Amino acid sequence: MRAILADWIIEVHHKFELMPETLYLTMYIIDLYLSLQPVLRRELQLVGVSAMLIACKYEEIWAPEVHRKLPSLSLSYSVQCFLSKFLF
Repeated sequence: MRAILADWIIEVHHKFELMPETLYLTMYIIDLYLSLQPVLRRELQLVGVSAMLIACKYEEIWAPEVHRKLPSLSLSYSVQCFLSKFLF
């Protein structure tokens, strides 16, 4: 499951033209979260996007905006579902 998520995160990383450090930090955050919290397969994509947004806030000069970038990712969840699950 992690390999499928990693492939998808790499595609998203290339699509947004992010720095390599953002990809490394994203995968580190995903690995750390998955080691601490059991995640259902259907929610892996949400974990990946959340980790990528956190990494972008830390590494990128201009982090992608959630409302503008998420609809272009072909997520299996809506933007409102994403925001309700992972943002307080």
